[in-house]
Amino acid sequence: MIAEDFQLVKPGEIRVRLAPSPTGHLHIGSARTALFNYLFAKKHQGSFILRIEDTDQERSTVEFEKNIMDGLRWLGLDWSEGPDINGEYGPYRQSERKGVYAKYLKKLLDENKAYHCFCSQEELEAQKQYQMSIGEAPHYSGKCAALDEKTIKKNLKEKKPSIIRFRVEHKKISFDDLIRGKLEFDMGLVGDMVIAKDLFSPLYNFSVVVDDFEMKISHVIRGEDHISNTPKQIQLQEALGFSQPQYAHLPLILGSDRSKLSKRHGSVSVDSYKKEGYLPESIINFIAFLGWSPGEDREIYSLPSLIKEFTLEKVQKSGAVFNVKKLDYLNGFYIRKKSPERLAELCLPYLEESGLVKKETVDINYIKSIVTIYQERLKKLSEIVELSDYFFKEKLEYGKDLLKWKEMSDSEIKKSLEKSEKIFSKINSGAWIKKNLENALMPEAEKTGDRGIILWPLRASLSGKKSSAGPFEIAEILGKEKTLQRIQEAKSLL
Repeated sequence: MIAEDFQLVKPGEIRVRLAPSPTGHLHIGSARTALFNYLFAKKHQGSFILRIEDTDQERSTVEFEKNIMDGLRWLGLDWSEGPDINGEYGPYRQSERKGVYAKYLKKLLDENKAYHCFCSQEELEAQKQYQMSIGEAPHYSGKCAALDEKTIKKNLKEKKPSIIRFRVEHKKISFDDLIRGKLEFDMGLVGDMVIAKDLFSPLYNFSVVVDDFEMKISHVIRGEDHISNTPKQIQLQEALGFSQPQYAHLPLILGSDRSKLSKRHGSVSVDSYKKEGYLPESIINFIAFLGWSPGEDREIYSLPSLIKEFTLEKVQKSGAVFNVKKLDYLNGFYIRKKSPERLAELCLPYLEESGLVKKETVDINYIKSIVTIYQERLKKLSEIVELSDYFFKEKLEYGKDLLKWKEMSDSEIKKSLEKSEKIFSKINSGAWIKKNLENALMPEAEKTGDRGIILWPLRASLSGKKSSAGPFEIAEILGKEKTLQRIQEAKSLL
């Protein structure tokens, strides 16, 4: 690993970018890339730019672009320049920059550094299959590289299908990666590459080179799956007379089986984690550790503390395993840090979506009392529905066996419930609080020599669940009338 060499780039001049394609929802890997770019920019008083790479018009949608931008904002990763923020180097959508690309494509064609290729897909595929059959890496043969100008003009005039290829120099390209050290590639193994379908339809490697130069990007921090693109982009930079940004390639995010994280491992979009009830601060804390380590045992980091501690020197080379148990742990920690009022606000949408409450009639104080007893147990906000649904139901449905503690008979269960009912009936509604309920019933439970004989049937009758909060916590929230009603309903099952 090498030190962060900024090559005389002043801190305020550091410019990084996130350049997602709006062909899908914001991926957790893209969010990690965004975070590392953001931290690097903030650490060095630089700029974090959002650029939408929507040259794939068939798959790019406005909805996906909005999802990406909404996801980044939800995580707190605000950009200083982007599609919605005017900057000096816009526009920030590739679909709005076609004139810029055409200018540089024309320059390469005029200087004979690029050429029109008229080979059909069938020809190219046959060529590829032949090369593979004799053990060669597939590459373009160069058939159209020496076409005379007359033939080119004739083909273009006749609108013969064509693409634009860049003349790759057969030499070695090396660069210093800020994470991986010196990397070297033999471009003699690469054929002339396609850089555009036509003057106004550039492809990735070309458009990204133009955009990074025009937007004065100083550092390109991206996933290691782009390493093979870097020497190609460096050759294009050299051909166009562009300066070269510094590169840092982040390790891949891996699933539990150590293969590249994909949908088969579970949720991969930020949106899906948001819907499940993960908090933005826990996502940020979690993805920061996917390939980076502060070098100490501390695990809890807020965004400001990450900015303070982050360096590329501490980014690892090997893949980072996505451990959802660690995410659950962090999310539980941040949930416990919320005030009861804030936690109630965060849980309310899940209760509404499930149909348990209606927004126009909801009692937020009732919600607050419920989430408070489950705050220590919640790993995700969405869990509040399954944990607390019994508080919102008029009548519970369960089998009588749920009321049984160990080997109790039906008559013993009924006798236990009658004791609880009798003691609770004597407590005034004004004194109906957990402490008073506990003080009244626990002596009776202790007398049995096994508190479960009293407490299990009571708790099960109030919640209708095998596991739940304690009976006194539940009874306090339900109130006297509803508590006694549920005890009676449980007795009727027997």
